Amino acid sequence: MKLTFWGAARQVTGSMFLLELEDGYTILIDCGTDLDKQKVERDKLLGHYSLFPFEPSQINLVLLTHAHIDHSGNLPNLIREGYEGQILCTTATLPLADLLLRDAAALNAKRVKELQSEPAGKKKKTSKKKFRHNPLELYLEKQVHETTDRFVTIGFNQKFKVSKTISVTFIPTGHLLGAANIVLDIEENGVKKSIGFSGDVGRKNYPLLPDPQRMPQVDYLVCESTYGGRRHADKDAPEEALAKIIKETCIDQPGRLIIPAFSVGRTQALLFVLNKLYTEEGLPPIKVFSDSPLALASTRVYEKNIGLLNKEAKEFYEEHEELFDFDNLTYVQDMKQSKAIANYNEPCIIISSSGMISGGRVEHHVMTNLPNPYATILLVGFAAEGTLGNKLLKGMRSLSISKDKEIPIMATIKSIDVFSGHGDLDDLTDFVEYQSNDKLKTIFLVHGELESMESFKSHLHYRGYTDIQIPKWGDEFEL
Repeated sequence: MKLTFWGAARQVTGSMFLLELEDGYTILIDCGTDLDKQKVERDKLLGHYSLFPFEPSQINLVLLTHAHIDHSGNLPNLIREGYEGQILCTTATLPLADLLLRDAAALNAKRVKELQSEPAGKKKKTSKKKFRHNPLELYLEKQVHETTDRFVTIGFNQKFKVSKTISVTFIPTGHLLGAANIVLDIEENGVKKSIGFSGDVGRKNYPLLPDPQRMPQVDYLVCESTYGGRRHADKDAPEEALAKIIKETCIDQPGRLIIPAFSVGRTQALLFVLNKLYTEEGLPPIKVFSDSPLALASTRVYEKNIGLLNKEAKEFYEEHEELFDFDNLTYVQDMKQSKAIANYNEPCIIISSSGMISGGRVEHHVMTNLPNPYATILLVGFAAEGTLGNKLLKGMRSLSISKDKEIPIMATIKSIDVFSGHGDLDDLTDFVEYQSNDKLKTIFLVHGELESMESFKSHLHYRGYTDIQIPKWGDEFEL
């Protein structure tokens, strides 16, 4: 069989791996949106009208590790381009992926409207500046509905027979509700082989989610390496870290705390920890605004899947009957309410998306409060190069918004990583080292920046693993 890497190769986004068996049966593992700048160059090689480097109609099966858009976001395009098969995922992944894909489709609809309203002579230039992908990638809600109709859900740890010679198992990995590592067991020409795909490896003791489970022994392992070159810096429990910052920013100094956070996963972890602080730790009644309709919808999905959460969350729910709702919490519904928060003069906490401050309602909250010395902006996750979150973390002193206007940054900028959903070097090492050198033939490192991959490769070499590959985009390997 042959494994080809069509995404997350020497980059973080766009997970997409193609497994082709000798009898012609073809499996695609993940089909994520590629946000990397290298994609523009690859599109030139493929041709302007090529959305995929393979023929989607020839794919027999798609497996989805979890709902995040860098793993699921290209599925509507795959179906629009001719894929006719099923998409296998876990029970919680389906509703979260539906929410995220519909949110992407809504943004696409706005972009299509912008493109249609642009003067013909300016379309090409403006499109390149504002949206660097092929305009044909702008799927709409109709395509999302067609996509989710293809989803078939499989329970965790249930070996599902695809055919007489192929079975698939989804193994809990933390990181996000419903997220899984995938193991494919395949018999080919009388020889049995197993291939493991890590998806995104979660971390231990994360709010709401169970610890990642061990993956059984496999012959080949495709392993993410987002944090393969570093360890999480914060050692405090999430409750301790967040309570300390709230005390500094909203109690000792009566100000406002703005937390950019992704709507799916990160916001639920924050709300659960805040609920614990208010309910069990006696945190003063500081107003909390959760400003994201997508976050509210995602929170309701978490509430419907309490059986998939960790022991702590289940016990808290049994005692208090609520995981996320508490007296001081307000879910903000519309833009009018969102903008009105600027007029709230008491200390408060604002949680809004996006987590990198690269779009979404949080941009308004951040821009409004950058000149406010009584405001604190708390980054709780990775912020990619070029985003406002990344620039703030690097210590920029002012922000130019036009030739004639510059905003001084008087707000305090902080960051913590206790809410990062990705496992760090120690978590990834533990994940890989469960695999025996006697059985494991090759490790493929994906879903990380090249520097992180090379560091993790050296780390694993030191621990006795010899055949470690860092595939480039389009690299194929015989297994």
